[in-house]
Amino acid sequence: MRSYVLFFEQVDRSCLPYVGGKGANLGELSKAGFPVPGGFCITTLAYQDFIATSPEMNSLLDELNAMDPNDLNQLRNLGERIRTHLRQLEIPAPLRNEIIHAWKSVGEEYAYAVRSSATAEDLPTASFAGQQDTYLNIKGQEELLQHIRKCWASLFTDRAISYRAKNGFDHRQVYLSVVVQRMVNPEIAGIMFTADPVSGNRKVVSIDASFGLGEVIVSGMVSADLYKVKAGKIIHKNVSEKKIAIYSLPEGGTVKKDLPPDQQTKQALTDSQILRLAELGKRIEKHFVSPQDIEFCMENGEIFIVQSRPITSLYPLPDIPQEPLRVMFSFGHVQMMTDAMKPLGISVLRTIFPKTVLLEAGGRLFVNPTEVLRTKLGRKMLPIALKNLFDEALSREISEVIHRPEFLQVPPKPGLVKSARQFVAPIIKEVWKNLFKRDPKSAKSKVESFMQKKWTEVRKDLQGVSGAERLETVQHQLSAFGKAMLQNIFPYVICFPISFLLLKRALIRWIGDDKELYQINKSLPGNITSEMGLQIGDLADLVRELPEVEEYLKHANNQTFYEGLLNVRGGERFKRSFEDFIAKYGHRCPGEIDLTRPRWREAPTQLVPAILGHMRSVKPGEHRQKFIQGEQEAQEAIQRIMDHVGRRGLKSKWLKRLIEVYRHMGGLREHPKYLLTLILDECKKAIMAEAEELVKKGVLQQTEDVFFLTLDELIQLSKGEFKQNVSSLVADRKEKYEWHQTLKPPRVMTSEGEIVTGSPRKGELPEGALVGSPVSAGVVEGKARIVLKPEEAHLNEGEILVAPHTDPGWTPLFQSAKALVTEVGGLMTHGAVVAREYGIPAVVGVNDATKKIKDGQMIRVDGNQGFVVILSDENEHHVG
Repeated sequence: MRSYVLFFEQVDRSCLPYVGGKGANLGELSKAGFPVPGGFCITTLAYQDFIATSPEMNSLLDELNAMDPNDLNQLRNLGERIRTHLRQLEIPAPLRNEIIHAWKSVGEEYAYAVRSSATAEDLPTASFAGQQDTYLNIKGQEELLQHIRKCWASLFTDRAISYRAKNGFDHRQVYLSVVVQRMVNPEIAGIMFTADPVSGNRKVVSIDASFGLGEVIVSGMVSADLYKVKAGKIIHKNVSEKKIAIYSLPEGGTVKKDLPPDQQTKQALTDSQILRLAELGKRIEKHFVSPQDIEFCMENGEIFIVQSRPITSLYPLPDIPQEPLRVMFSFGHVQMMTDAMKPLGISVLRTIFPKTVLLEAGGRLFVNPTEVLRTKLGRKMLPIALKNLFDEALSREISEVIHRPEFLQVPPKPGLVKSARQFVAPIIKEVWKNLFKRDPKSAKSKVESFMQKKWTEVRKDLQGVSGAERLETVQHQLSAFGKAMLQNIFPYVICFPISFLLLKRALIRWIGDDKELYQINKSLPGNITSEMGLQIGDLADLVRELPEVEEYLKHANNQTFYEGLLNVRGGERFKRSFEDFIAKYGHRCPGEIDLTRPRWREAPTQLVPAILGHMRSVKPGEHRQKFIQGEQEAQEAIQRIMDHVGRRGLKSKWLKRLIEVYRHMGGLREHPKYLLTLILDECKKAIMAEAEELVKKGVLQQTEDVFFLTLDELIQLSKGEFKQNVSSLVADRKEKYEWHQTLKPPRVMTSEGEIVTGSPRKGELPEGALVGSPVSAGVVEGKARIVLKPEEAHLNEGEILVAPHTDPGWTPLFQSAKALVTEVGGLMTHGAVVAREYGIPAVVGVNDATKKIKDGQMIRVDGNQGFVVILSDENEHHVG
């Protein structure tokens, strides 16, 4: 394709490299018969041949690619030089002649809109919309040529240069097409989103409209009318005051005019026009097979489409029908790991849990409890369970959806309640026995006996097999794991939150408050994750005695971690202790439910910040002393409770039983995840061994490429049955994973794509307070330390840990923290339980805490009422 000019009728999506996103979309619309004003695209070949006539452009582009994108002065100066140069550059005669011929073919009597269309524009993962310039109502040959040159120059506006630099686009590889389109002289114009850009609902069409040209909306000069349409009905209408409008001038150019007072508050579009427009928008969406951001205008009552591009800001949907309405919640939010996951990590978890329940969207997993929530009992019990086990906000948001008429009108699946009862009944029976009959002290040995047996079984099954057989064994073990854990560990662990709720109610009724409950939670016996934290403290105390080891750890790397220790005084002693720790906990890491994350055994330097941070903020032996002190405080609290209710009678017997269950079952809370990560690590070793074989055979380029395949695909690959190009597939998925990492997953979403926000928690709060859920009592003030990754933490004594979330991989930092604030979490999630054990205040579920709170600011954490107040910046003097 060597043409300088392509008319819209000649263009479709395959022409993207020549006409850019905007041009390709207009061509598609025009070819498909949608009402698009006529016009043509000046191709990227024209742009390339135009700049090739410049003797200076090569060196200017070299300067641009070598520039620091954060140096705004250099960016501004260089951009201005390039733009001035291109605006003064002559258009070569062959190109000029072809443009003039195309212009005359459409009609030289018309005015035109001249718009840029970049080749990297309006892609599913990046939108360059608005990065280059648009010129309206351009009339006459010389004006047209001048503005085409301006469009080419606008590829080098400051914001376009900055956007490309920050998003990793080479300035040489982004070319510009120019779209020349006949101007419509509209009475009304606007923007239509075929999915609600605020809530994400794919069923709602959102329309902004005002009088005159659409530039008045795009530039923000007026607040446009807002209309929302769903299923052929107008569901929302907000008619704004529109004081001004922009109109085309007969001689070319545009003018801004004040609207007459009676027109300012008039509804721009009639109801029938709104519905016609929404129906047209949905047809355009169907053509492009994705939600669209559409610019439209109306001339003499006729609708014209002047632009359509994909909406890139929507969170992706799981692969399920949008109807009937379903509701899902984020698995990552309840597991304290909201980061994007690679395909292997996702497929492993979907092997453990039913694929119909665990759905993938945007590189995250979502739990689909819809069928349970269709039942009356499910609607009553599940929100309560979610509130107490995981996240109060999540529970509120789920409740908001399940009481909508469109959700309630769908009946539950026939036989669901009966089959659920048959499955759950034996588990409930075991839970009842553990709560009221069995000796709570014996629970730990029973659970750990099962864990040892299961781990031994998995290791044995994976020994002596290789190739596809080894991977199929991995798959078999993972698929059997969920049911085994549910039957053998869950009946013990669930007693912890149940006894918590029963104790809370009993203490409030008989004593008047539940303050002692938080004291009882301290230093729970047998908590495998708390013991891990104590052993980190032991390692830190050992390093205090070995200054050369401390210095070595500051610069150690994973590849030579152990060998390097042998070259420093005391290194061998530390190595033995560290290896003992890794033997027990090396399968753990932050984000450990994702099999693809590097374990501590693979990347031991991840533990260094925790060890050094402990040395800075905790005195020698203090961690063990605190634990013993916590045990004493818990026993003293128990004694005060028993003294208050008396030592005899049913109350006393009931409370004593509940307290024993609470403490001993609470100590087992982290055991399920410990076992899960043990099994995941054994499976990872088997998978990586097979990956190495595939690399040797040349099937994979590197072992980590397996992370971008599913378990099923990996098995097919080992059998030689995989039909796709592996390298190409892996490259595509790596690119997609990079995009997924930029997304913020919703806590709750519907099958329509709506991100449910729910109503905020009510109550009197200080002005400007950041609201969350109170999960560990107490009020403290201190310096905020923002930690996004535990391996990069630098906590000092008396600092407050502010994190997106925490899981057992974060536990080593808790010894050093004065309080905890997280963006995700609930009463029974990891951070909350550990904070209560350590006796530090905690507030969880604080939206965007790591953005709203700045590193080093003085903050107050109120773990009693559940909010955080920013007191001052780091450099301000604080009087406490």
